[in-house]
Amino acid sequence: MKVLITGGAGYIGTHTALVLLRNGMDVVVVDDLSSGSAEGIRRVQDLAERQLRLVVADLTDAVATELALSDVDFDAVIHLAGVKAVGESMLHPVRYFRQNLDSLLTVLELMQRRGIARLVFSSSATVYSEPHAPLLNEAHTTGTGAMNPYARSKAMCEQIICDTSVSWPELDATILRYFNPIGAHPSGCIGDDPRGTPNNLLPFLTQVAVGRREVLSVFGTDYDTPDGTAIRDYLHVLDVADGHAAALNATESGTRIINLGSGVGNSVLEVIAAFTHATGVPVRWDPASRRPGDVARLVADSSRAETLLGWSPSRTLEEACRDAWGWQAANPRGYGKMD
Repeated sequence: MKVLITGGAGYIGTHTALVLLRNGMDVVVVDDLSSGSAEGIRRVQDLAERQLRLVVADLTDAVATELALSDVDFDAVIHLAGVKAVGESMLHPVRYFRQNLDSLLTVLELMQRRGIARLVFSSSATVYSEPHAPLLNEAHTTGTGAMNPYARSKAMCEQIICDTSVSWPELDATILRYFNPIGAHPSGCIGDDPRGTPNNLLPFLTQVAVGRREVLSVFGTDYDTPDGTAIRDYLHVLDVADGHAAALNATESGTRIINLGSGVGNSVLEVIAAFTHATGVPVRWDPASRRPGDVARLVADSSRAETLLGWSPSRTLEEACRDAWGWQAANPRGYGKMD
């Protein structure tokens, strides 16, 4: 199988590309490199001992994308491209709707023109509205009640795919709602390398640990949780990558929505403690105000993934912390850029 990965030069994309290459698939990555890294792609090829093709294109420009991919053949698409920071989406909602919706529309139109019907779409657990249930399954309320523009853009994308599947019954789409990917490849060669100030916990934490930043801000210590900090379902990025590979091989036809998570919730303070226990590195943190759009708890019921895809996570929180630190310690400034 030859797979087109949009946004494949980013954090999840590089790990997914590596898993696919090692599974014997051919990979083409299309990325505008606004947040991804060509160096990351080079390292993926070194780790896999196989080549892939990188096409630089902006998916919000449908005409330019069609031209850039005019000589590229593929059998399936993993659509990861998009913008994803909850807080930033509160400040720049128009950008989030344009980037996330336009890029998906470009992909769907390209697939329809070429008669390519297999799609794996990167959605998010943030689509769940008022997520008070201990474990969230796929039937939990989503959509306009989602808590921030990023989440609503993902919910809209899901609806576009479902509506498209009605008029295009051949569409074989897996919508993956994953929770909080963390960690890195255990080699330390590829990992999470956000540009500017990290929006997610683990890269911020590791940058403090390696000395790039002075202190970790813990956003919200007054949530209705045992220690007052937000609880999330953290999942090793290689388990997420394995989930994409499993989705490509799904035998059930049609469009399906599937959670990817561990089913275990950990608070921010528990993650900090797990990191120090796994690495021996203490991390200084200070309390900060809640971020707009954040919720107290998001934890997955991923039983559907095991039933339909034969997928379940195999790596622990401490493994993810250790691998994240291995990446950051080996690459104090990420893929080599300066802030």
